[in-house]
Amino acid sequence: MSQPKLSGPWSALQIKEYLDETPIPLRLSVISPKGWPVIVSLWFIFEQTEILCASKRQSKIVKCLENNSRCAFEISGETPPYSGVRGQGIAFLREDGNINVLERLHDRFLGGENTPFRRWLLENGNNEVIISIKPERLMTWDYRTRMSKSD
Repeated sequence: MSQPKLSGPWSALQIKEYLDETPIPLRLSVISPKGWPVIVSLWFIFEQTEILCASKRQSKIVKCLENNSRCAFEISGETPPYSGVRGQGIAFLREDGNINVLERLHDRFLGGENTPFRRWLLENGNNEVIISIKPERLMTWDYRTRMSKSD
């Protein structure tokens, strides 16, 4: 697979560090079979050259991706100073490794405690589909310096 085209102030290493260290949901945008935009927020893991998410097999986002695998995404905080990564890519749906990915997603966003929700999530993991996004373009922005409060 070729490397994604990069634009913006961050290097590939800075993008990887941001995605690895920023536990906020990814906003995934797709086009429905009727041509309407659809957007959802999903937990994600960045792994080498792909972004991994999960959703119910019968969810609208999975149905849209079965129809059209092109997608766009954004990972950014909601409070100033603003910075983040957005991109475009191709999403592949897979059903192997569901439990492992679900466990990693849960632990990244909620911690590794064996809570009732964690048990429920893993017990129902066979109803989940892994969404593997292969980025083709990655765009970054970073307004931290411009928006800093110090002179």
